[in-house]
Amino acid sequence: MPPVSPARRALLRSLLALPAAGAVPVRAQPQSRPKVLRYAFEVSETGFDPPQLVDLYSRIITAHLFEGLYRYDYLARPFKFKPATAAALPDVSDDFTVWTIRLRPGIFFQDDPAFRGARRELVAADYVYSFKRFFDPRWKAPAYPTLAELQIVGIDALRDEVLKDKRPFDYDRPIEGLRALDRYTLQFRLAQPRPRFLQVIAGGDLYGAVAREVVEAYGDDIMSHPVGTGPFRLAEWRRSSKIVLERNPTYREALWDEEPNDGDAEGRALAQKLRGRRLPLIDRVEVSIVEETQPRWLSFLNKQFDLMERLPFEFVNIAVPNGKLAPNLARLGVKMARELNSDVTITLFNMEHPVVGGYTPEKVALRRAICLAIDIDQEIRLYWRGQAVPAQSPVAPHLSGYDPNFVSENGEFNLARAKALLDMFGYVDRDGDGWREQPDGSPLVLEWATTPDQRARQRDELRRKDLTALGIRIDFKPAKWPENLKNARAGKLMVWSLGYTSAAPDGQPAFDRGASVHVGGQNLARFRNKEFDALYNRMRSIPDGPERERLFLEGKRLLIAYAPYKYHVHRILTDLAHPWLIGFRRQLFSQEWWQYVDIDADAQARAVT
Repeated sequence: MPPVSPARRALLRSLLALPAAGAVPVRAQPQSRPKVLRYAFEVSETGFDPPQLVDLYSRIITAHLFEGLYRYDYLARPFKFKPATAAALPDVSDDFTVWTIRLRPGIFFQDDPAFRGARRELVAADYVYSFKRFFDPRWKAPAYPTLAELQIVGIDALRDEVLKDKRPFDYDRPIEGLRALDRYTLQFRLAQPRPRFLQVIAGGDLYGAVAREVVEAYGDDIMSHPVGTGPFRLAEWRRSSKIVLERNPTYREALWDEEPNDGDAEGRALAQKLRGRRLPLIDRVEVSIVEETQPRWLSFLNKQFDLMERLPFEFVNIAVPNGKLAPNLARLGVKMARELNSDVTITLFNMEHPVVGGYTPEKVALRRAICLAIDIDQEIRLYWRGQAVPAQSPVAPHLSGYDPNFVSENGEFNLARAKALLDMFGYVDRDGDGWREQPDGSPLVLEWATTPDQRARQRDELRRKDLTALGIRIDFKPAKWPENLKNARAGKLMVWSLGYTSAAPDGQPAFDRGASVHVGGQNLARFRNKEFDALYNRMRSIPDGPERERLFLEGKRLLIAYAPYKYHVHRILTDLAHPWLIGFRRQLFSQEWWQYVDIDADAQARAVT
């Protein structure tokens, strides 16, 4: 963890000596031993302060520490919103510009020294403060452009003044578009209609409430000191190694009340078994960071982990040959779940880089030729082990705007066409060494960011083969994933491959990666195009329907034509669980699920001894 200053440490020690006022212990469930969920992340976390996050793995943690106003039902498909800290669904004006939300009284933050021994209730002003933090330049919030697009009345003017005058953000200044009408009533006023507002703010991973006292107490160390109202609290953190959460002892009485679809027999049986139980069902979660796939797989086989989330693709043919659970795993009672995920893997080209960036015909031709030279069928067969489908556009399955019948150049592998395209625009081998040069005769070398793990090396070798066949040299630059992300956001990478998982049912966030307003955030390619921005802005304000689907189509065609990204695949994910893990369901749009699963601790103990 980042170090805490001596003065702050002394303050916190003195505060720890103060008694907690009015703490209400959770009613213990009779059991022989603690219920502990153990599994692994394949990528390191970055920290636990919601406004500063963009990576999936940190957000999985914060989703269980903090609570948003609304959440997704754990079982309902495709999705159903439920109040989390809100008392009910919002009151919405006819033009979708005013959203009024009533909070449920009696929700409290976990105990923390920052509260000086007081029991701190969640109130509407906490959400006002929490949303304002995304607009404070101090926190460099990656999700700022997403919230800025909501056009909350008055808040951008405050941010602009802060940037212009270089003074601290005034959290006490009233904002017309973001107000606490009373202790428990929150209201958003938007300058333009936003019919899908609820999809933006649902979930606690990013938009959970934080307390001002906590942020001010810990300052720049806030990434290490998450304090929320959620079902768990952070008990231990060894950066890039282990994260431990335990039951929040002052969490309110919340009961398991999820609603499966009528045809979901498994879900209905689960609901019958768990409905009415107090959340969270388990006591502790231990997450290890294991970036190499073989140790992660062996730890699951050795029953050191209860869940093999995202079965490594190189073990698919061993564990689930032909899509069926292997007999040896079936005999152990292992349960399998497979789903086409709402995700897309991509390669980004930095549009500001002098080699691969730019909008002139020869630069567009270079990117399109590289995209045409990438053999996606080979990638699916050798790298993904058949557990993926080709991506034709940025929009992932299960989202509005996704069309399974849409086919584009993005999904085409055509090496001959790629070579002809480069020849036409002057990317030829001038010195006879077998490698193409740029049109001005300077070397053409792609600097491709990657990660230093075996899995990435497998993918890199395929990419090297593709580009060598095209006559382009490639130089891989390994670094940890969080470092690559930081550099990509700053525009310091030339080329990088990564994946995106959708956090909401709307397909428009897939277009965030092409919108100018998201440069430095989700738009890692730093693509700028006025025509695309215009259709993007139009999409935000109109309801779902034929016109919006037409805009999706136009946007896809623009992104494919300019090729700031190569869209690779949508992954088929396989999860394996030992029989003592009860009720696991992969979530399409939410990161929170730990509180809804149970552990048969006695069966778990017998298995590991």
